This record gives sequence, structure tokens and C-alpha cells, in this order.
Amino acid sequence: MKFNLSTHAQQEMERRNISRALLESILNSPQQIVPVMSGMKAYQSKIDFGGKIYLVRAIVNEDAFPPIVLTVYRTSKIEKYWRKS
Repeated sequence: MKFNLSTHAQQEMERRNISRALLESILNSPQQIVPVMSGMKAYQSKIDFGGKIYLVRAIVNEDAFPPIVLTVYRTSKIEKYWRKS
């Protein structure tokens, strides 16, 4: 998927030690895509960070062309965001 990164997303990736390669992997093959608000979706996957599983979420504005990654973060609150089928 082609996408642009917002300045905020770039800063947060650096601050949170989330690599571009990891972000691209999640965007190209997410374990889940869930709507978060009009025109925006969270591309998310469960990732092992040093023996602990976190949910890495990329919030993407799909109304833009190419889509824009607005922010990226990891959270231990998997149950809060993970959608059960």
C-alpha cells in the first residue's frame, strides 16, 4: 500500500521506537482493520516486543490519496481495541 506519513506519525514512531519496516508490515498485512471514525481506520497487529505482546495501531485517513498515516502507537490494552469476530 502506498501511504504518506504525517509529521506527527513520524515523530511518534521515533519517540516510541516503532520502525518504518514494522509500520509498512502492518499496513501491508494487518491482522485487523477497524473503523475509528468517519474516513479513518486503525490498521493493527499484535507484535512481540521483547517477550511482551503489544497491539501496534496505525490510524490512517483513507479519504486522502494516497492514504495518510496520522499516528502510530503501541498499547498493552489489547482487549480494549481488539475486535472479536
